[in-house]
Amino acid sequence: MIKARFLFFVFTGSSLLLNACSGNEDAGAMANAEPAVSVTVSTPSGNDAAGSITASGQVEAVQTANISTRVMGYITAITVKTGDAVKAGQLLVRINSTDIQAKRAQADALITQAQAAVESAKKDYDRFTVLYNKQSATAKELDNVTLQFNSAKANLEAAQQMRNEANAQLSYTNITAPFNGIVTQKLVDAGSMATPGMPILTIEQNGSFQVSASVPESQIALIKQGSIADLQIKSTAATLKGAVEQISQSSQYSGGQYLIKIKISDKDKAGLYAGMYVNVNIPVDKTHSSKANANALLVPVSAIVNKDQLSGVYCISHNNTALLRWVRLGNNYGDKVEVLSGLAADEKFISSADGKLYNGAPVKVK
Repeated sequence: MIKARFLFFVFTGSSLLLNACSGNEDAGAMANAEPAVSVTVSTPSGNDAAGSITASGQVEAVQTANISTRVMGYITAITVKTGDAVKAGQLLVRINSTDIQAKRAQADALITQAQAAVESAKKDYDRFTVLYNKQSATAKELDNVTLQFNSAKANLEAAQQMRNEANAQLSYTNITAPFNGIVTQKLVDAGSMATPGMPILTIEQNGSFQVSASVPESQIALIKQGSIADLQIKSTAATLKGAVEQISQSSQYSGGQYLIKIKISDKDKAGLYAGMYVNVNIPVDKTHSSKANANALLVPVSAIVNKDQLSGVYCISHNNTALLRWVRLGNNYGDKVEVLSGLAADEKFISSADGKLYNGAPVKVK
């Protein structure tokens, strides 16, 4: 009986072991059945741009104006919309001016009253001047009428200045375009309350463009006014040149980055729109460029994988599977980024893939 039970357990255990092995083989077969993703591998490149400074920028109009008013009131009309072309002096916004017109009417009434007082005082002054010359009036009487005449003239001047003030305020209720341009933003609609300093419209000047880019403090000293920059428009792949016109002397409000402005020639403005992204490359003297930048390891930005606040690249394991390697990144150089740690100079990484990659995904090198 004991022998029979022993044989039963041995037989059962053998069956379970065979099934387990068979299951592992099936799982392995299923894993091996997953098609391998075709990939291209590369090694980090050296910084060929050691003799140049690269940055990212944007095309912008040379002159931009935020249109607002100096008086408070309801907006009765906005005569333009986003995308409209406007000419200098064209009416853009009209603001209710009933109260200002009432103030001007009051000033006009005060002017009429003051003018009558001036005319009366002048007659008295002229009469007492004649009497004084004939010694029929005293000096004190002449002084009194002279003071009255001067006071009347001062009151007239004050009333006229009140009207000038009302006219100035009235002019702020009809807002016109300061230059020829394009309306790029319409921030409020008719019926809204306009307040001093509140933008109503944004206008960009026609025809003239520049590129605004930020340069780190470690490189700003290498850039000089008038330096020629190579500009590549990302959306159109067009390449053109521009000259550095402005270099900011402070990074207090730009997070340690110094703003530079690069003028684009009018002959190169065709096909450009404000807001387009630009890769900026400014050649500098290699003798002044840092050795650290020359020895930088660069990988394409497209090869970087970002997850939460971490960055990494995919490498290939000894089993020919994708392996995510976390790296620490440095400065950007156009379409490449510097790898500070996590990847060796001679270590291969996956630069492009024909499918989706993940940890453990089978891969094959093209």
